[in-house]
Amino acid sequence: MDLLEVGKIVNTHGLRGEVKVVPWTDYPEVFEDIDFVYVKKKSEYERLDVKGIKYQKNNLIVRFSQITDINMAEKYKNQVIYAEREILGELPDGVYYIADLIGLDIVTEDGEKIGTVSDVFNTGSNDIYEVKREGKKNLLLPVIDDVVLNIDVEGGKITVRMMDGLEDLA
Repeated sequence: MDLLEVGKIVNTHGLRGEVKVVPWTDYPEVFEDIDFVYVKKKSEYERLDVKGIKYQKNNLIVRFSQITDINMAEKYKNQVIYAEREILGELPDGVYYIADLIGLDIVTEDGEKIGTVSDVFNTGSNDIYEVKREGKKNLLLPVIDDVVLNIDVEGGKITVRMMDGLEDLA
């Protein structure tokens, strides 16, 4: 089972067991196509069936069949939600799951390895790759066309052009 993190239960909502979820996807609507998700309890994954979804600002209010009141919902606070990759469907060209980017090598146009992607942040205008480098501070690379030239998930690398001043972002 290939699971991806898709959000986090951050609070309860109401008395009937609904929970507030912060979606970790660019398209929260994807939750409408998901019939069930998983949460990790100890070393096991527990399946939760999605019964209903409402939108509230940037969050989702989700009702799961297995959670029927606020007391049960309390036990799920701060749980990460996982969905099966195949259920999430194909991504459009040029869009990637963060899980697929973490661990990729960052290399220059000349083939020089700079480091590996350790995290991805969204700033609103563009993403930022945090690049872990040996013996140096982490580097923050803006994900813009002038910097990121090619993303090869299968090949395990991202080719970048180091523009003047990028080293200073370390």
